[in-house]
Amino acid sequence: MYYLMEIAYDGSKFYGFQRLNEEVSVQKVLEDALTKINKKEVLIKGAGRTDRGVHANGQCVSFRLDIDITEYGLKSAINSIVKPYIYVKNVKIVDKDFHARFAVKKKTYIYKINLGEYNAIMADYVYNPEYPLDIDKMKEVANLFIGVHDFHNFVSGEREDSQCIVYDIKFVNDKDILNIVFEGKSFYRYMVRNLVGAMIDVARGKDDISLVKKRLESSEEINGYTAPAGGLYLERIEY
Repeated sequence: MYYLMEIAYDGSKFYGFQRLNEEVSVQKVLEDALTKINKKEVLIKGAGRTDRGVHANGQCVSFRLDIDITEYGLKSAINSIVKPYIYVKNVKIVDKDFHARFAVKKKTYIYKINLGEYNAIMADYVYNPEYPLDIDKMKEVANLFIGVHDFHNFVSGEREDSQCIVYDIKFVNDKDILNIVFEGKSFYRYMVRNLVGAMIDVARGKDDISLVKKRLESSEEINGYTAPAGGLYLERIEY
């Protein structure tokens, strides 16, 4: 049987999503749990790879099991093993050709910024800025990123093609927490954190918006600030 599983996890407890040797990663914990249930090795395919410290409310993975188990039975069985820092929200039987990454139509990420008093308890779950931020300037910068662009100056690592489309960027206030909501087909490594970093540098007066435009339009390599991982959440995957 082939399955699609939606999961949530606390990224502060893992060395990222991807399995890395013996470090505790989300992929390693899930694969070890599924292998135990299946009594034979299981390898999963993730919809995306979140970095160390990045959280998820709606990460998705697909995989094959040799045993015949219901969706509810599998959800209960795996949650009994992987909790408390990973939780399986939904399990669905899919076609054998389904691939969690290649079938994605839209991804939603949220970056959370604390605009109130510094919160030590939430230090791993929001970005606590050390200076006032001009939210209107952040919105101006965000508007530059919407649409199809070559984001080579906003991603980490070498890529043959850094072009992608950002459908929308929204700003939603929830009491003292500013949620910056990114919607797009795909996002490359560190991309959302670098886009937020550019907004922050303009919002605190370190950079002018003209520099962001130059980074977006120029073939020249121009580095910028990368926002901390703890404020980032992979919120939802749509198929």
